[in-house]
Amino acid sequence: MVTLLGDLRRRLRAPGPPAAHLEETAELEPAPVPGREVELAAYAEDCRVFGFMRLTGERMSDTLNDATEYQLTDVMIVRLDDGLATQVMDLIVKRDEVLAVRASGPRGDPARRSRRRPYPVTLQTGPYVIHGYVHGLPGADPLQQIRRRKPMVPLTESWIEYRSGAQNHRARVGTILVNHELWDWIRLSRDEEIRLPDLPAETKPDPRAKDLTGHIRTEGSGW
Repeated sequence: MVTLLGDLRRRLRAPGPPAAHLEETAELEPAPVPGREVELAAYAEDCRVFGFMRLTGERMSDTLNDATEYQLTDVMIVRLDDGLATQVMDLIVKRDEVLAVRASGPRGDPARRSRRRPYPVTLQTGPYVIHGYVHGLPGADPLQQIRRRKPMVPLTESWIEYRSGAQNHRARVGTILVNHELWDWIRLSRDEEIRLPDLPAETKPDPRAKDLTGHIRTEGSGW
């Protein structure tokens, strides 16, 4: 797999200070409309990517599934190997470089939703292990249903595990969209594996929080 950092290294600025301690909230922004800018937090093979993108559909999942590449602005890239952060003004990311995206924005028109049952699953995609609920039709095989859907599949009540630098991270991410074309494996899980208590929210540097030195401004408390 071509890594995002390896493919775009020539465009990146010199790394800044470590960003793994910055606090992130899993709360959704006020419901955007198509064309409005929303926040994006993506997981790639060798880094996490934070930035802003414009919706082209009602939901973030529509935008991610309808395009094969995404235009991001005010981008911060946090490397997994050492936790250092790099800033760029704009960046085009291809869908086949994105393993997962933490969902934000509206949930779409309630009238268009069908009756679904939540199934607990655990999966691995690159360096990330993700636990959550996939929603499928009652009585059908949920894993077979996933494979027939568009690439970016939502999991709810999710939490994620990965290693960054010398630290192991476990954090709640709420709803996360996983690229089922890129995951390594998936299995049905148990409710008790999903409902782990007292996990911190995932860490997010704010791409727009800059001071005059060019360093990242920390907000909130550390882990």
